[in-house]
Amino acid sequence: MAAGAAVVTNRGTPRRALHPLAWWAWAVGLAVACLRTTNPLLLGLIVGVVVFVVASQRSSGPWGRSFGMFVRFGVVVVLIRVVIQMIFGQRLGGHTLFVLPQVYLPHWAAGVSIGGPVTLEALLESLWQGLRLAVLLVCFGAANSLASPYRLLRCLPAFLYEAGVAVTVALSFTPEVAATLVGLRQARRLRGRPTRGVAGLRGMAIPLLSGALDRSLHLAASMDSRGYGRRVGISRRTRRLTGGLAVAGLMASTAGLYWSVTGGSDSIRSGTAFGAGIVALVASMVLAGRRNPRTRYRPDPWRRPEWITFGVGALALAAFAVTSAGLQASVYPLRAPDLPALPALAVLACALPGLISARPVAGSTDRPAGSFAVWPRPSAQPAVAAPVGRSEARLL
Repeated sequence: MAAGAAVVTNRGTPRRALHPLAWWAWAVGLAVACLRTTNPLLLGLIVGVVVFVVASQRSSGPWGRSFGMFVRFGVVVVLIRVVIQMIFGQRLGGHTLFVLPQVYLPHWAAGVSIGGPVTLEALLESLWQGLRLAVLLVCFGAANSLASPYRLLRCLPAFLYEAGVAVTVALSFTPEVAATLVGLRQARRLRGRPTRGVAGLRGMAIPLLSGALDRSLHLAASMDSRGYGRRVGISRRTRRLTGGLAVAGLMASTAGLYWSVTGGSDSIRSGTAFGAGIVALVASMVLAGRRNPRTRYRPDPWRRPEWITFGVGALALAAFAVTSAGLQASVYPLRAPDLPALPALAVLACALPGLISARPVAGSTDRPAGSFAVWPRPSAQPAVAAPVGRSEARLL
C-alpha cells in the first residue's frame, strides 16, 4: 500500500493526498509571480486558479476552513490601501473624480498631503497595488488551507524539528481560530443570542480567548508527554565542531554577500566565500540534528502528482521572470491592460493540481502517514453545532 494520508475519489477508489511541501511550493511560485505584476487581469486569473484548486482539494480539517479568512483579510487590505491613497496620497494630474477637504501643511512637510483632489488614475494605481498584496495573502492562505500543518511538520529534517514545531503552531493558529469561531457562532445561535455586531463580538471575545488558553495548555502537556525537547548526549568535540562550523559559516557567507553587494572583490572570490559559508552552515545543522533523535513511520512519498504540482508553480514563476511586456498596468497614461499570453498560460497550468488529485471526502481529516484505508462515505445526518470547549460553554 502506498504511504501517506488517503482520500477517496467519487468512484470509491482510495488515493493519497498530495505532499504538503508540494502545495507550499505551488503557492510560493504563484505568490512570487504575483509580486512581479500589477496587471489586474493576471492578478484576477491567479485568484481564480487558486480558488478553483482550494475548492476542489481542501480537506474538512480545521486548516481547510482558514481560506475564507485570508480572502476577507485581502479585501480589507485593498480597502485600506485605497483609503490611504485618497487621504494621504500624492496629488498628481489626471481625471478628477471628487475633491476632499484639504489640510494645508507647513513648508517642511511639502511631500505630504492631507485631502485634496482625488483622480481616477491615483485610485486605480492604489487599487492595483492593494490587489497585488491581497493576491499574495490569498496564495499563502491557499497553502495553509491545502497542506496539513501536522504532515508538514513530519517532513522537516531533524535539525529543524523544534523550529518547525513553533512554525507549525503559528501556522495552525488561524485555522484553529476559524474553527473555534464557527463553533461559538453555532452555540450562540442555538441559544438565541446575537452572533453579529458589537453584541455578538462582545459575547464571543472572552470564550475565544479562554479556548485559546485551554488549547495552549493542552498543547504544552501533549508536547511534554511526547518528549519534546529531549536531547541525546554527544561528545564535547562534536559540540565544539558544530559551534565552530556555525560561526565560520556565518562569517564566510556574510563576507561573500558583502563583497558581492559592494563590488570590492571579484565575483569568483565572493561566490566562493558565500558558497563555503552555506556549506559550513548546513554541516553544522546536520551535526546539531544528531542531538534530536527522530524516526519516521512511512513518510509521505513524492511522486508524479507532486512533481506536476511543483513544476506548474515553478513554470508560473519562470514565465513571469522572463516576461516584461504587459506585466505592469499603465495608469499614466491611462489605458486598458493587456493580457500577456505566456504568463496567462502558465497561470492556467497551475490549475492542474485541482484535476490530477482526489478531493478529500467531506467530514474526513488527514490520517497519520502510513494509514491507507478506504473511508466510508458520510451519511446524511442533521446538522449539529460544532463542539465547544468546557470553559467556552461556561462563558457563552
